[in-house]
Amino acid sequence: MSGNHGNRRAELANDIRRQAGSEVTKRFLRTLPAFRLEKEMPQRLSDLLDRLDDAEAENADGGRRSMAARRH
Repeated sequence: MSGNHGNRRAELANDIRRQAGSEVTKRFLRTLPAFRLEKEMPQRLSDLLDRLDDAEAENADGGRRSMAARRH
């Protein structure tokens, strides 16, 4: 019985994946405000991404630069 149950779950997951990726569903979701694409990135998100880029650049050398900066 559990094998049949697992098969049904896999089929359901495949159906959901197929339907979620269909053009009809994508077109419908684009009409909903929560799923609309913004033309520009909000400034707060842009600032956070800049901070992330800076942190990654600092750690690109294994964190040695940031450790040296802490000592001074």
